[in-house]
Amino acid sequence: MKRFLLPLIFLATTTATAVVHAAGNAADPAKGKAVAAGICAACHMPDGNSVIPMNPKLAGQHADYIVKQLKDFKSGARANPIMMGMAAAVSDDDARHVAAWFASQTQKSEKERSADSIEAGKKIYRAGVAAKGIPACAACHGPAGAGIPAQYPRIGGQFPDYTETQLKSFRLAGTDPKDTTGRANDPNKMMRMVAAKMSDYEIKVVSDYVASLR
Repeated sequence: MKRFLLPLIFLATTTATAVVHAAGNAADPAKGKAVAAGICAACHMPDGNSVIPMNPKLAGQHADYIVKQLKDFKSGARANPIMMGMAAAVSDDDARHVAAWFASQTQKSEKERSADSIEAGKKIYRAGVAAKGIPACAACHGPAGAGIPAQYPRIGGQFPDYTETQLKSFRLAGTDPKDTTGRANDPNKMMRMVAAKMSDYEIKVVSDYVASLR
């Protein structure tokens, strides 16, 4: 197990530091609130607590992670027709402001999943699947899903539908790099390599467990 955990933690820490410096410190949550109200609220709600399972909750998410995703949508590194269009209207300064606003908000808890699904997902999340070379999710996202800024997001309490969709998208990009509909904006292909080894069942139960984290 340790052979999985230590390299991932080191990678997360060093990558996060680089992005923090890149993003800078000029962020104003008050300005971000105005940006969120005008651009983001329709899908993610004014405080980032989306009520639509396929639109992720942004409340409490790491600011630098949000900035990176907006930049990736704008550049096309992360393909999503809706978000690519929305991100195109957000300046670099506004991206930092709105990220700071969402990061300052408190995420609302997600509904509990079935006990069986949560227990199965818990085992994979905490210990991985050694036989398949799947590392513990907790290595990068933490035992409570809080993540490690900036490349390893907070995932605890996220909609299971959204988490499941993202894992399958990473898996698609990892198994069929020519398919441009898959998600390929993870640093060092980490999530693509992990998700490529996961079955539909493993993805589902992990997503259910992640939703239960507080």
